[in-house]
Formats: sequence, C-alpha cells, structure tokens
Amino acid sequence: MTETTLPAGPLLAYHGDDFTGSTDVMEAFTAAGVPTVLFLRTPGPEWVARFAHMRCIGLAGTARGHAPAWMREHLPAAFASLQAFGAPLLQYKVCSTFDSSPERGSIGQAIDLGVPHMRGRWSPMVVGAPRLRRYQAFGHLFAAMGDAVFRLDRHPTMSRHPVTPMGESDLRLHLAQQTSRRIGLIDLVTLKAGQGDAALLALMGEDVPVVMLDVVDEDTLAEAGRLIWEHRGEGLFSAASSGLEYALAAHWRRNKALPEPTALPPTQVVPTIAAISGSCSPMTAAQIAWAAEHGFATERLDVGAVLWPERREAEIARVLSLALAALKAGRSPLIYSAAGPDDPAVTTFAAQAQAAGLSVSEASARVGDALADIMRRLVAGSGVRRLAIAGGDSSGAVASALDIAALTVAAQLVPGAPLCRVWSDAPGMDGMEVVLKGGQMGQADFFGRVLHGIT
Repeated sequence: MTETTLPAGPLLAYHGDDFTGSTDVMEAFTAAGVPTVLFLRTPGPEWVARFAHMRCIGLAGTARGHAPAWMREHLPAAFASLQAFGAPLLQYKVCSTFDSSPERGSIGQAIDLGVPHMRGRWSPMVVGAPRLRRYQAFGHLFAAMGDAVFRLDRHPTMSRHPVTPMGESDLRLHLAQQTSRRIGLIDLVTLKAGQGDAALLALMGEDVPVVMLDVVDEDTLAEAGRLIWEHRGEGLFSAASSGLEYALAAHWRRNKALPEPTALPPTQVVPTIAAISGSCSPMTAAQIAWAAEHGFATERLDVGAVLWPERREAEIARVLSLALAALKAGRSPLIYSAAGPDDPAVTTFAAQAQAAGLSVSEASARVGDALADIMRRLVAGSGVRRLAIAGGDSSGAVASALDIAALTVAAQLVPGAPLCRVWSDAPGMDGMEVVLKGGQMGQADFFGRVLHGIT
C-alpha cells in the first residue's frame, strides 16, 4: 500500500566508504528536505542528543582504501552503532563509480558484514545517479567525464585507476568477484513496465540476495525508490551510492510525503581558502591547472620525500611555509601530490614505495598523513576559515586530522560536493567551512568556485 506520510524518527543511517562520498549522501538528502548529519567519528551521547532531530545519520569512514581483513575488524562496530538509531534502512555508501576490488575496498565484503545487522530478505543496490551523471543500464555502469558518457571499463579515469581499475562494467560480474552471495537484477525495461514488484518477489529469499536496480532517468530513479521503501519489511541493508538517497527522495516526492525541494543557499565569496589535493584524477589535474592560472599559489608536495622519515619533516615545513606566506599575501594556497594519472608521482609511486621499504598501501597512507599534517598546521597557523580537500582517501586522512565532530550541509557548490559547516568542541574549528571533493567531481573552475562562490 502506498504511504503518503513518513514514519517518525530516523529514516536512514549510513556508513561512508570514504569521506567525500559521505558528504555526497548528506547533500542529496538535505537538498530533498531530509535533515542529515554526518559524524566523523562515532558520536557520544552529547552529540547524539545535539542532533536528535535529524532524519538521516551518517558516519564517515575510510574502508574504500583498506583490505577485507581491515573491514572485518572495523565495519561490524560501525554498522552496530548506526543500527542502534533504529532507522529502517542501513546503508554502506559506495562510490558512484563502484571503486572496489577483492583486495581493496571490497563492496562484497561490506555487504556480507552488513546484511546480518538487518532482518530483510533482500539487499537493494542502487548505483545510478542521474544528477551526478551516473547511469546503470542492464547491469552495466556508465559515467560522464566532460561532455561525454563512457561505459565504466572504457572510462578515461576508472579504466586506469591506479588502485581499483575497472575492467568490467557489468556490476554483477564485478561484484561476484568479491562475494559468493546471490546477485540479481531488476532492469530498466522491467521497471518501466511496472513489473518490478513481481520480479523482486521472485528474487527475495532467506539467503538475502543483492538485487541491483537499473537507474537511467527520473522515472527509473523514483521506481527504484518505491520498490525499496515499499518492500523494506523489517529493515534492509543496502550497499549503494547516493543514488539510493536520490531514489528514495524521488519516490517520496511523488507520493507527497516530501514537499518539492527548495534550493540550498549558494556558496558565498571569501577572501582566501586553503586547499589540499591527493587526487590522481585527470579532472582534478585540470582543476589544479586552472587554479594555477587564476591566482592560486599552487605547490607540489614531493611524494618521494615524505616516504622517508628523515626527509618528511623538512618537506612538510617547506610546503607549509609557502602556504602560510601565500595566505599572508592574500592568495589561496593549493598543495597537491599529483596532477593526473600520468604524473611521474603516480607512475613511479610503486617504485618509490619499494625503495623506501614500504608497500603501496603503506606509502599511500604516509602521503595522506603528510597532507593531513600540512592542513592541520595551516589551520592552526592562519586565520583561514574555508578549506577544500580533493580525493577520497586524502579527504579521510586530512579531515580526520582536524578536530571535527560532525558536518552538516551549509551551501550548494557543485553536485556531489557541497560546502559543509563544521561542528567541533574546539572553538577554532567550530563554524569553519569545508568541502570534500571526490576526484572526478566538479568542472575545471572548481577551486575558483570554492573561493569566489557561485551565483
């Protein structure tokens, strides 16, 4: 039976596989009129009470960058803390480009750990998100870059991702490498024909299969949301992108359970920002180049230097000094570790890690820690009040190094990367603004928009 009102209390709780994706979910629901808070660490009772009015509760994580053993150690506690809020939907938020492999960021492992926390007989998966120009058709994932849309195994970035390259666009086949769980699909033809309910009932079972839902447009988006909400039963676990939030909101709007969305306020101009990038995406490379041509003080971090303990501090001090001088002169610093997938810092990274006696994962963590250290000292040593952090793994490292308890959406910036308001017990941090940007989010002028705002 169609519901025209939403139940009281939290509607959804989610754990993000990285920090940038976690703010993406928050934007999707906040813009739809569903109050959402994102905690950067498991909240204590005082923080839970402060945000008791929220209808969606998130907990940012870094599982995308870790092996299944790490996930088995850390994810059950995260899922249990979110389950305690009593929401009918528990989500493991994945990237809309499905970044994952059996060895790192395994979405299949997260599903196997999360499903036991809820009592449902199916586990929905929505990855397509038209607003972000991500589309799933007959199980295959497509993503835009610039003016073109690519099948993911032919995507200029994702097919060449340095850690989790996508060699298969059929998400059923890709996910089957990460879990032995049964995987089903309700395709766009079935959804558009109004046959989704029958198809779903045929797929449900005590083995709790993953059921992927095609999304290519607003109609399939809303229909996917309807199937999930009307067949949530005693509660569902879902590994999904922010497409899940967009789908639910589209369904609720059609049923008048939510009003039509009102636009978020636009980001306003500030005198200066401080930016850090650990992204290898060609889009971020274009954004760094744009910033260099438009008055930003761009500076490369010597990745090789920070891998060696005896050279690390000198390199951090060098970059920090330049960034502080730029802010004092009224310019916005942008510190970056690489400019695109063909950057020598990327192509020689494995060799540099080996020379330092590190695995690639350990070396990546050291770079992230160095970027985090720079941002932490930069905030402490200047009066800058707006920060931009690019790259999923980098965002986790940098944001975790700052004294941030929670984030809420403050303003509209670019789809998938809103400007957020910082909540903190530290007076110097509370009220600051930060944007966490996935590598492929935004256009070339992204950092300019963070600084100058949008109209």
